[in-house]
Amino acid sequence: MGATGIIFRREIGAYLRSPMGYIVAVVVLLLDGVLFYAVALGPNAGQLLSGEALKGFFYNASGMTAVAAVALSIRLIAEDRQTGTLLLLETSPVKDWEIVLGKFLSALAFLWGITLATAYVPLLLLVNGKIALGHILVGYLGMLFLGAAVLSIGLFATALTRHQLVAAAVASVITGSMFLFSTLARVVGAPLSFVLDALTLHDHRWTGFGSGVLNLSDAFYYAAVAYFFLYAATRVMELKRWE
Repeated sequence: MGATGIIFRREIGAYLRSPMGYIVAVVVLLLDGVLFYAVALGPNAGQLLSGEALKGFFYNASGMTAVAAVALSIRLIAEDRQTGTLLLLETSPVKDWEIVLGKFLSALAFLWGITLATAYVPLLLLVNGKIALGHILVGYLGMLFLGAAVLSIGLFATALTRHQLVAAAVASVITGSMFLFSTLARVVGAPLSFVLDALTLHDHRWTGFGSGVLNLSDAFYYAAVAYFFLYAATRVMELKRWE
């Protein structure tokens, strides 16, 4: 993969050496386990069918995946600007899109590792009921798509500034707004309501994945969001070279 592969390996190593990556992983695994217990194994668990409990788990876990994606992405470029290592990259024969892609893929691989580490949780439903393997696979595929989309938003935010807190705020505002688009669509009139509903990052966009139904249009939307913000991050990198 050339320069992209080198940057990928460097960033993966940074996640494995940094306490931040482990903190995010522990928090996600802990909260996913607690939320799963509350939904599927708690006092009211007997009132739910296994499929409904699994759907509830995926709904909660998708939110945690989005939060983890923001947390993992905000250091990618802002930290390099603070330490001066980004200047070394920019003055080397490496293209901006290779920097962006290498950093994105490293964060995506680490996020996927955290997400897949929770796979044992829904399998606990086998103790008290029956679940469809396809439901689990589609649910996790949806979380991977959602994670990629939110990571790209965070990468765009971290390309804008050298301050990680500012990047976190920008990424949170963009992601939170896109999560709330479907809610806003219910209180505004057409045609804005149709636009907001089509651009929502969760809610009905997530319903199919959470229910075990693979909608190619939803998968394409998440891929399109990731491409758009990665392209925007690359353009920001190019513009900042001339500052």
